[in-house]
Amino acid sequence: MKLEQEIKQNKFKDAYHKLRVNILYTSNWMGHQYSKDLKKFGISIEKFNVLQILRVQYPNPSTINFLVDRLLNKMSNASRLVEKLKKKRLVERDVNEGDGRARDVLITQEGLALLKKLDKLEEKWIKNFSHLSENEIEKINDLLDMLRKQFPSI
Repeated sequence: MKLEQEIKQNKFKDAYHKLRVNILYTSNWMGHQYSKDLKKFGISIEKFNVLQILRVQYPNPSTINFLVDRLLNKMSNASRLVEKLKKKRLVERDVNEGDGRARDVLITQEGLALLKKLDKLEEKWIKNFSHLSENEIEKINDLLDMLRKQFPSI
């Protein structure tokens, strides 16, 4: 469905205004869809992101700063997310041997098992792009990368 129909707005100031609204709307729309799916597993998008980062690093631990640098949502509080994941026994947190102020975070077997289940969800999400050709997907990725270059870093 076209943006105009989705938000019931037929007129935009110009094409740039429509692009800005379209990107924000699409991001929120996708996030809402993903949140609904993840809620069934008792996890948020942000916690899912942390677990994915930790799975890539496994069996090596990561620090909170390492996670902060890689989180998709830069407004997320990595320490708080890790604490919530720890309460669910999806991660462990210990003192870093090299820096007593830092904390090492490691995904647990329970966390890995949950991600294995969530891999099916990711397959479903990826299928939502199956109507696009690989060239179209690469072009969209290139355009989004170009767009972000124009904004000051967060």
